[in-house]
Amino acid sequence: MARTSNVRVKLCDQILLHKLHLLNNAVSRTGVTEREMEEAFKLSIGYRPSRLSWAMSWNDGTLSILYSVIFLIALFVLTPFLASFFEVILGTRCIVPNNYLVWEATRPLSDCDFCRGVQSPIILSNCSREEFKPYAYSSRPIIIKNAVSHWPAAQFLNFTFLKDLYQKHPAALDSFHEDCQFLHFKSNFQTLRDVFRMSEDFRTGHKPWYVGWSNCNPVILAELRKLYPKPHFLPEDAEMPNTDFVFLGYEQGALMHIDYIPRLMWQAQLRGNKTWILAPTPECDNECKSFSFYVEPGDALLVDTRLWYHGTFISKGEFSLTIQSEYG
Repeated sequence: MARTSNVRVKLCDQILLHKLHLLNNAVSRTGVTEREMEEAFKLSIGYRPSRLSWAMSWNDGTLSILYSVIFLIALFVLTPFLASFFEVILGTRCIVPNNYLVWEATRPLSDCDFCRGVQSPIILSNCSREEFKPYAYSSRPIIIKNAVSHWPAAQFLNFTFLKDLYQKHPAALDSFHEDCQFLHFKSNFQTLRDVFRMSEDFRTGHKPWYVGWSNCNPVILAELRKLYPKPHFLPEDAEMPNTDFVFLGYEQGALMHIDYIPRLMWQAQLRGNKTWILAPTPECDNECKSFSFYVEPGDALLVDTRLWYHGTFISKGEFSLTIQSEYG
């Protein structure tokens, strides 16, 4: 009904504009100028010029000069303040850190090709680089079964290993105030130090929690990468970045969100099962569907998290640990 009303309003607007156009042409043929028509219209509606109307009587050149002078004076007065402002801006690493609201507001609209007709991930057996090549840069979610089960990380990497590693290199914890990123999600942990203070009983029996962080400290990164290589299925030209992510949690995952990262990502499920929920971008709700799936220890998951809204869930009694990195 509202749509019909809008159409009628637009049609009336077009008819009125057409009639005004015809009237304007008819009056113009009598020799009346546009200026005279404007004055006649103002008189008919009781228009009274304001006290500043004298400024409007100036010609365009005079007004342009006046505006230029005002602009130069304002620029001269504001320059010291602008210089100080930009000095602060340039000295700040991030004006709005992790501001997903701003990022979402400026996100380009999706064309929906990435999700149209997709209702589940592609599931591959442990495959070679050549076998994976057709899927390497696809936006379709992919699970490669048993792709990382042979990694030393699948056997040795756990909460205790991570805790001991950071205790050996305590300076690495300070990196989170400078370069590295710590994601506390809905947990009460504000720093990685808080996470490593947990006792085993608290860790698996107190309440659900989930955290993630970038292990971008070069010493920590080098030690961790001794336990996992570059995934063998990735393209040869896919370089390992200068940071990887660790995600771990108990009976809780991440809320639905989209990642603002430059490249595709892979994630290795090393401990526990994790359920993923994928949803299309809002503009594609009418063309695409949400769906869920789970990954098991030893699986590698590849999702274009720049396009898919995604959330995770860890089942009751489960502890999950994953390594994530980018490629492309």
